[in-house]
Amino acid sequence: MSQDGAGVDLETSLGYLLKEASSALRATMEEVLRPLGMSVTRYACLELLAQRPGLSNSELARGAFVSRQSMNVLLQALEREGYVARPAEAPVGRVLPARLTPLGRRSLQRATVAVRSVEVRMLTGMTETEQSDAFRLLRSMVRSLRDGNDGT
Repeated sequence: MSQDGAGVDLETSLGYLLKEASSALRATMEEVLRPLGMSVTRYACLELLAQRPGLSNSELARGAFVSRQSMNVLLQALEREGYVARPAEAPVGRVLPARLTPLGRRSLQRATVAVRSVEVRMLTGMTETEQSDAFRLLRSMVRSLRDGNDGT
């Protein structure tokens, strides 16, 4: 609680600190991606497609933390610009699986270098053990929240 007893003490709130770190990470990533003509969402989409070719619009939206509608608009733009290819007709059902084109792969390679530099900067000053502990702790927090674990 804050000193006046109302609300959360932002100085000691882990949730607030995580949100602050997330915002700082996103802003820094946007900064290094902008000169490459890319946004964090565009980068996330290309990275997801590189690692998991053929993902559906819904799967990409979940992975990039955006709405299906936003992802659909992005995929259409990426397809128009030649970064992504989708079949004219769905091979099964209604899903049009997207894949990176050679242009998309080249663009992703440049963006990945920029994003890695941000991650290196973020971890500067941490020992390997501290980095490993941070990964373990953050994964545990995500797992607890997703599993509905209330700590009891």
